[in-house]
Formats: sequence, structure tokens, C-alpha cells
Amino acid sequence: MAASTVIRGGWILTMDDRGSELPVGDLLITGGTIAGVGPELAVPPDTEVIDAAGLLVLPGLVDTHRHTWQTPLRHLGASWSLNDYLRLLLGHIGARYQPEDVYAGTLLGALGALDAGITTLVDWAHIQNSPAHSDASVAALRDAGIRAVFGHGWSLRPGWSGDPGPHPADIRRIRAELLADDDALVTLAMAAQGPDFVGIQLTATDFALARELDIPITSHVAGGRADSNSRGIAALERAGLLGPDLTLVHVNGAPEEDLRRLADHGGSVSISPQIELSMPGLGANVAVRRMLNAGLRPSLSVDSEAAAAPDLFTQMRFALAAHRAEAPEDDPLPAMEVLRMATGYGARAAGLADRVGSLQVGKAADVVLLRSEGLAPLKAAADAVVLAAHPGMVDTVLVGGQVVKWAGRLVADLDRAGELAAATASRVTGQLAHTG
Repeated sequence: MAASTVIRGGWILTMDDRGSELPVGDLLITGGTIAGVGPELAVPPDTEVIDAAGLLVLPGLVDTHRHTWQTPLRHLGASWSLNDYLRLLLGHIGARYQPEDVYAGTLLGALGALDAGITTLVDWAHIQNSPAHSDASVAALRDAGIRAVFGHGWSLRPGWSGDPGPHPADIRRIRAELLADDDALVTLAMAAQGPDFVGIQLTATDFALARELDIPITSHVAGGRADSNSRGIAALERAGLLGPDLTLVHVNGAPEEDLRRLADHGGSVSISPQIELSMPGLGANVAVRRMLNAGLRPSLSVDSEAAAAPDLFTQMRFALAAHRAEAPEDDPLPAMEVLRMATGYGARAAGLADRVGSLQVGKAADVVLLRSEGLAPLKAAADAVVLAAHPGMVDTVLVGGQVVKWAGRLVADLDRAGELAAATASRVTGQLAHTG
């Protein structure tokens, strides 16, 4: 890359607080950071020019919860219930994953995310069976070139029952030796078990460890139907554990009063609309309307490619449909609000709102260029993206000013990543024949 790059003449959706758009505008990048946004920008000599005429220019999308290690198992769980997933994927396959399997899955999953315009990924890695598994996760994220929050989870053992004990102490080594720099492309969070799995006392111990290490926390809580009486959020509040460093995943089973508790303490939520609506046992509801009414701004996630599509365009449409299925006829959810779930709200949930989520001067140059064929005649760009865009339209992707996808093709060796994941899939899915 040249010292400066200008993305010239695209339709820019800045996704700033005002929803600013430039139907024909320029984006200047210097040193990996956005240095200017506007029409016909003056640029330094020798600036590299990316012609964006006819393209939509958006901030990179943010996936706030993906079990990336599961990528080699794409579509394996299309007909699974939640109990099937827990028993087969966590208790059987995951418990036998080797570090090289974690590397293969995480690399292919991260590259697939970039291919779909996702530049920031919260890698929810509950596969820390050994320190080598953790090292493999971090290495794969770095090799992929994606901006990532490595959510260090727990270890899986054969017959996993959902209570593996305290959070692995190896997270201290990772914080000190691997992910000490909070300004790096890959940073650290705790993917904690939470009160629904290990009770409030152990949750308090785990959260205390995360806060001692000064890292964000993400946890699955209240994943279920709205009538399931899931009161994990209330338990967290009583224990004094809610805070702005906390993102809760799914939470569709929480009553609105508990959602408001989370909002009042500055917490965030991550929802996975496709899998939440289609996996029996996970809820068959997505509480977008109740979350918004409670003052929360949901972020979006893929969750697992074993049972969901790998892109956020799919998740945006499911979220929009879920809200409109519940809302009064005169209160439709604007598409722009859904696009914010995949950008600015996601950045906040990932703890990176100061860095990504909008195209503004001073933020990292994480940028996606979308082809507009099939969207024309284009009148409302955000509406078009949410209603009709798909990964095949992702033309060019930059992370920190570095091109990772150009003219529809990833810069990385996707074939090698696919071969590694295929080897993992062949080995681990063969084990299913020996389980009930």
C-alpha cells in the first residue's frame, strides 16, 4: 500500500451518529487511519487511488459472537436441536479437537468472514482444551489478517455437561504474553460461562478474574423462549456484576425488566437471529423489539456455521423480519437501524467503538466496497443493503488500510485454508458414527 490511499467517487454510508451519506464522495486513508471523508478531497501526491464509482462504501461489518473453531463443520447441524449441538458438537467432537483443528477452523472462519465484508470478529472460542489450543486460535486470527477479539473460553471434555469448573487460569499467560496490547489487531476478552451454566458464585469468581486482567466479558445468558423465566440478568445485578464491559449473548428469554437492568448498567447484547429462530431448544424467538424498548441496541452475530450462514447480511434480514413480525403496523423498524446493528452497535459490543463501526476521521480504515449491480436504481442505500445485499457483492475489503480482498477475491490463500479445514472435517465427523 502507498502511504496514502483515496477511495474515490463511491456512495459513502458513514454510519456516523447523524447517518451522513455522500452519494458521490471520497475517503482518504493515511497510515491505516481515516484522514478525510468528503466530496472531491484534495489528496497528497503519489496517493493510491481506488476507483469506487458505482460502488457502495461502508464501514467494515462487526460480528460479535462466532464459534469460529466450528467452521469445518459447516451445515453439519442443519437439523440439530440445541441438545444435539451440546451433546455432539461440544461433548463429542469439540472435546476431541486438536490444536491443528482449532487453527484450521479459525483460519477458514476468519477468512470467510472477511470475504463477506466482516472486518471485526469476536471469536467466541470455548475450545481451550490446552494452552496449545489457545495459541492456535490466536495464530489463526493473526494469520487471517482480521480485526478480532479473541474470546477465551473454557475447555471441553468428553461428555461435557456444561459445568467445567472455574475459568482456565491459562488466560493469565495469554494476557501477559500473547495479547497484552489492547491497541493491536487481535485483542483479548473472556468468554465466560455465566450464571446459566455454573451459578452465580463461580460466575463472580470468573468475572473478577476478567476485571483484574482489564479485559471485556462476553457470556451466554437467557438463551431461550420469552416465557422460559430466564433470570440470569437479575442474578448478575443482585451480585453487582453488571457493567459496561459486559456483552450478553442471545438473552431472548429475559423479561423486558431484566433487559432494562442490563441497559441501565451500560451492558450490550449480541443476538444470532438465524440460529435463534431455526434451532429447536434455543428459543424460536428474537427479542429485537423488547431489547429496543428496554434501551438496548442489539449487535449481530453468526454464532455457528454448523447451523447458520457465515454473513451478516443474512442476520440483518432475519433481525428485520423478527422485529416486524411483532411490531404494530405503524411502527416498522428502519433498515438503517438494522445496519447499525452490524456496524456501530457491533463495535460498541466488541469494546471497539472508538476504533471501528463508522467511517469517521481518526478511526481505523476498516472499509467494505459493495457492488451495486442488482440494487439499481439505487435510491436509499441503507435500505438496499439490508434488504438485498449478499456476500457475492463484496468487492473490496480493507482492514486498517490494508487490502485483504480485491476485485472480488481474497488476497489470502483460501485454498490452503480450505484444505486444512477439510482434513479436520474428515477426521472429526468420522467420529460421529461411533456415538449415539
